[in-house]
Amino acid sequence: MLYLLILELIESYSFLNVFKYLTVRTGLAVFTSLFVVFLIGNPFIKYFSSRQILDPIREDGPDEHIVKKIGTPTMGGVLILIGLFSGILLWGDLKNTYIWFLIYVVGSYGLLGAFDDYKKVKYKNSSGISFKFKLTSQIIIALIGVVALTYFSENQDLKNLYFPFFKNLIINLGWFFIPFGIFIIVGSSNAVNLTDGLDGLATVPVILVSGCFAFISYVTGNIVFSEYLQIPYIKGVGEVTVFLGAIIGSCLGFLWFNAPPAKIFMGDTGSLSLGGSLGAIGIITKHEIVLAITGGLFVLEAISVIVQVISFKVTGKRIFKMAPIHHHYEKKGWPESTVVIRFWIVAIILAMIGLATLKFR
Repeated sequence: MLYLLILELIESYSFLNVFKYLTVRTGLAVFTSLFVVFLIGNPFIKYFSSRQILDPIREDGPDEHIVKKIGTPTMGGVLILIGLFSGILLWGDLKNTYIWFLIYVVGSYGLLGAFDDYKKVKYKNSSGISFKFKLTSQIIIALIGVVALTYFSENQDLKNLYFPFFKNLIINLGWFFIPFGIFIIVGSSNAVNLTDGLDGLATVPVILVSGCFAFISYVTGNIVFSEYLQIPYIKGVGEVTVFLGAIIGSCLGFLWFNAPPAKIFMGDTGSLSLGGSLGAIGIITKHEIVLAITGGLFVLEAISVIVQVISFKVTGKRIFKMAPIHHHYEKKGWPESTVVIRFWIVAIILAMIGLATLKFR
């Protein structure tokens, strides 16, 4: 909103031209969302604690979780979303189709996650809404979003699938793009949700992936850089950089309160919305496979759950002591801080590999 107002004043005040630069507005989005989360963080946590909006701990989880984490407020994703929307609504170009697509995805998945968290808090158990209802809702939300994107987007390459390391390997998905897009958004949302099980474990990888895609969206939306890197040029997608800046700022602010020992958990409100938005960004920038690389930690967490379920149903035996895989290492005796930091290191390595794919083609 503020950016649109500035555009109207530029002719009268030429010094405002600086706000037309994506890098400037991305930086402002980072600091705005960060400041907002810092500003309201403590009052928010105190209010949720006083209202007994507490995270129900899994009874089958590691024993020390019951001792250390019980009584911690949840639904911290609301805090993240407030910061995110503050940054993007102030500094984003609200005439951009991609921005509205991302606002729709992050807002809708945030509401679904909030409903799930509400059910957990109300009934004081970790079950929340049923898996069937959650998955069905995620698919419907993604379906509406992808169909709308297909209709309103002017990107001629939207239905193409590009492969890293190969210059000319391109597959036109045609109408299969719609179920493919749904799979990416829903899969990414659930993968981040499964990763969010330890203090700060999901937050830092989300920041890393967002940073990578801030660079990717910037160069993809720049005709000179995209031609140099031999990646598809997509007009208007550079604006996604501002959205990612808002994610980075709000997550950095949230990490201040979520760092071990966490004062608040993001809950499904945060993990579903952040994961869904990253999946949507992968689709917009046409770097879906690169998303799977940079967000490889999330993929690993999701695969560990799938493998565990299949193994138990087929053989009656579990491969891991507990899934997702971060709990497996806790069960093996790793301290929580060790698991978190080592997983962060893996996320950093995967993020660097993902960025390297832009050059090695």
